[in-house]
Amino acid sequence: MRVFVFEYVTGGGLLGAGLPPPLVREGDLMLRALVADLAALDGVECIITRDARLAPPHLPADCRPVHDAADFPRVWAQALAGADAVWPIAPEHQGILEGISEAILAADRPLLNSRPAAVRTAASKLRTIRLLEAQGVPVVPTFGAADRLPPLPGPWVLKPDDGVGCLGIRLCRDRDSLSRYWEQLAQADTFVAQPFVQGTAASLSLLAKDGEVNLLSVNRQRIAVMDEGLILLGCVVNGLGAGDPRWRRLAGDVTAALPDLWGYAGVDLIAAAEGPLVLEVNPRLTTSYVGLRESLQRNPAGLVLDLLVGGALRQGAVGGLAVDVCLEYAGAA
Repeated sequence: MRVFVFEYVTGGGLLGAGLPPPLVREGDLMLRALVADLAALDGVECIITRDARLAPPHLPADCRPVHDAADFPRVWAQALAGADAVWPIAPEHQGILEGISEAILAADRPLLNSRPAAVRTAASKLRTIRLLEAQGVPVVPTFGAADRLPPLPGPWVLKPDDGVGCLGIRLCRDRDSLSRYWEQLAQADTFVAQPFVQGTAASLSLLAKDGEVNLLSVNRQRIAVMDEGLILLGCVVNGLGAGDPRWRRLAGDVTAALPDLWGYAGVDLIAAAEGPLVLEVNPRLTTSYVGLRESLQRNPAGLVLDLLVGGALRQGAVGGLAVDVCLEYAGAA
């Protein structure tokens, strides 16, 4: 089987634009981990594309450099035509991952990721939270520009509704600063506000198929505040105790509410005093995947390919070795 692993940031998706260092760092880490996992499976070969502005990745893959935006469609089409399945890693914002997913399906290639409907929902933090809330899933309260904010003093977090990672997030110390920043935004209706909830920043890594779920790990995220923004410094895969039954229950509730999740997905949350509260759902590979194979002592890419050939979700004990994934780069220290 030839799998086209398309990592959007490093694979040519940003040709003609700048390459944000944190996104390049995350993208490269996920690309390297996934290609290594796939290459370790019998009978699996990988195809990747590479933004020619970046150094060659030296991976066990057929690497196709892309030199400019005009050349990208040709390289993409050739890689797609030569693949038996496609595994995209791309941001949801501006419909990027949804569009890529639809193009893969239109080319009649198996999509090793969530269906476009799930991606479309998860692309909006507000839409996702309201869907989960309606299903009784515990969430961090999330408000759009048209909503009346509750009389909470702060701090507050202001973020793009379809934002990528921690980019564009602003920490507002009180209601006055929140209102001031929101009024200054040129497109205020594309942002959401959430009260800053005390607790541990965490995430779930899971496998999903047809509304069912296998929880793989419960991860602790390392997030720092810098210049009134938030920066993800890394995570510890299986860094939180996995014995709490609320983790598995939350994973099941999220997947039931978003039945078009398929394969690997992540759930960002706050482990608050009253229990876990969902922040957002990531219908794609997340940074935690980088340490998953070492943590589980199993190949997670193999688990996803099993789903493709009709295999059932393998329920196992949640937990594993604690594995640190570092994202620190110049400017984040």
